Amino acid sequence: MNESSKVRLTVNRTSREIHVDNRTTLLDALREHLKLTGTKKGCDHGQCGACTVIVDGRRVNSCLTLAVMNEGAEVTTIEGLGAPGDLHPMQAAFVKHDGFQCGYCTPGQICSSVAMLEEIAADIPSHVTDDLMNKARPTAEEIRERMSGNICRCGAYSNIVDAITEVAETRS
Repeated sequence: MNESSKVRLTVNRTSREIHVDNRTTLLDALREHLKLTGTKKGCDHGQCGACTVIVDGRRVNSCLTLAVMNEGAEVTTIEGLGAPGDLHPMQAAFVKHDGFQCGYCTPGQICSSVAMLEEIAADIPSHVTDDLMNKARPTAEEIRERMSGNICRCGAYSNIVDAITEVAETRS
């Protein structure tokens, strides 16, 4: 017997309530139930990062978490960061630096980048943070390490790092 639940989420600053099978991933809830198709289904195993969204300020592989596990959460997808004519600074930097080629991984890359800069601002260290006693800095090495869970099959990594660096520098 399949069980279903009512799930309340705040998605892109809008309160939403959906009924889903308890086995429905957050990714499928966003794409199939809420019709927010900017978040991509890549590997469906949490290895590529194409499905990355921001949940309660943290980046999450939405293919690995069930919608019911996120009851009451605040979810931000690529659609919630900005819109044509009013891009989020990270979206604008990706455009400026050509941080995408085919564009499939771009929504996950951008959501991950936004959350990653918040981690750095909150002094959350990574495996390559060189000095745990001082404020973390968004160096190229730090950015590459923190973004290592987001795969770009086209190889636009240097452009992605340039985009993130530009946004990080404007926040300093």
